[in-house]
Amino acid sequence: MEEGDQQNSGDNAPYLTISELSRAVKTTVETAFEFVRVRAEISRPNKAPSGHLYFTLKDDRSTLAAVCWKTMTANLAVQPEEGLEVIATGRLTTFAGQSKYQIVVSQIEIAGEGALLKQLEDRRRMLAGEGLFDQERKKKIPKMPTTIGVVTSPTGAVIRDILHRLQDRFGVHVLVWGTLVQGRDAAAQVAAAIRGFDAMPENGSLPRPDVLIIARGGGALEDLWAFNEEIVVRAVAECRIPVISAIGHETDTTLIDFAADLRAPTPTAAAELAVPVKTDLAAYLSEVNARLMRATARKLENAGQQTALAARGLVDPADLIQRRAQSLDYALGGLFRGLDQWLSARALRLSGLAGRLQPPETKLAEAAGRLSQIGQRFEQQFATGLANRQQRLDNLILRSPETKLAEASGRLSQIGQRFEQHFVTSLANRQQRLDNISKLLDANSFERVLDRGFTLVTDAAGAPIKRAAAAPDQANVMIRFADGTRGAVLDATTSASAGGMAQPVKAIPNPGPKPVRKPARKPADDDRQDKLF
Repeated sequence: MEEGDQQNSGDNAPYLTISELSRAVKTTVETAFEFVRVRAEISRPNKAPSGHLYFTLKDDRSTLAAVCWKTMTANLAVQPEEGLEVIATGRLTTFAGQSKYQIVVSQIEIAGEGALLKQLEDRRRMLAGEGLFDQERKKKIPKMPTTIGVVTSPTGAVIRDILHRLQDRFGVHVLVWGTLVQGRDAAAQVAAAIRGFDAMPENGSLPRPDVLIIARGGGALEDLWAFNEEIVVRAVAECRIPVISAIGHETDTTLIDFAADLRAPTPTAAAELAVPVKTDLAAYLSEVNARLMRATARKLENAGQQTALAARGLVDPADLIQRRAQSLDYALGGLFRGLDQWLSARALRLSGLAGRLQPPETKLAEAAGRLSQIGQRFEQQFATGLANRQQRLDNLILRSPETKLAEASGRLSQIGQRFEQHFVTSLANRQQRLDNISKLLDANSFERVLDRGFTLVTDAAGAPIKRAAAAPDQANVMIRFADGTRGAVLDATTSASAGGMAQPVKAIPNPGPKPVRKPARKPADDDRQDKLF
């Protein structure tokens, strides 16, 4: 009996489903590890087609699954790479499908040397955003510098390599500004050296460098860090002298490599880029000189040939002078002949003009005759005008007042006739216009409507009744037809909508026919004028 009781109690114990247990574990883990930062090495990074990043964080003993959702990948400062040591920030959660826990990463930072690389990358982005690395700022390196300034350690092997290479290739004047190239004070000394070279005057006691070389041997990232400092990069970018950077080996990269006008893989290569090879330059000059001599010889030969050809085309100066003298003789002969002909023509014309001339006595006689004729015509016109004026004066004196009165009466009669004609014409025009208006008024009169079978109902005062409701029962009204007027008494009104018919009015016998006549025309301002509408 006791065994049965124990079995029943076990069967009644509470249980959880797998999903319920997974949710409980998930809630516990996410609550306890809502924000964690872990330092580990990235392993097997993989970007799924969905855009999510999956990778593993590991140390020397354990591993941790990590995921970065698609919405967070664009905000990562560092992208996951195989073997990269990082500090990952996120929260822990569980994945019920595989019964494991994982970290949901929201940010990744580089740890150790990676931190320096991150700082270096952030500084590079900042300076690039200011335009210090733009290609438009780069200055051209001179091909034949006379003075070269070198910023490096004065005791290292770098300066000896540079001087040896410069001496082998092309002898130039070298100014060395010794500085520290590693350590806490190295950046300040290098920047001061660059600015010191840039501040040198053009005509000072020391020649101003045509190009600067900033050099250092190879080393670790920490050893080369002075050439990544912002003060050095800005000094290189602001320098007015062209700058060649030669820091470390070919695989080493510093920020001044981006700001310099030219980057050399090694200090020795910087010396080679700064000056040409003397022997190569001498060979080039010899070749150019030979080409110049050959070109000059060809030019002189061609000029001699052209001169010979031109000489063949030239005529003998004596022959040319004789030809020009013969042409001059022909021209002088023609000039003399032309002058003789011109003088002959002028003499002939002068003789003709002399024959046409008259003596002054003849001219005076002709002028006296014309003056006499003008005097005679003037006397005749003066006498005629004087006689006309005298005749008019006599007429004015001889006319009597009766004659003047008769003339005035005649003119007044003519004026009266013209006024009478104008009055008759104007009166006829106005009568015609009045007739036209009367016809138009008669055509629009309500009497023409009565002629078509309509009637006009008025009250005893003669006012038109336009609505049945406006007339009381048993009212005396006048019905006007086209040929006369009849009196009538109105019966009670019957509504047509009730099915009844309107009762006819009772006619009142007319005591006697009245002659029909047109009503007298009333003034326009009479409000009692009969109106149909």
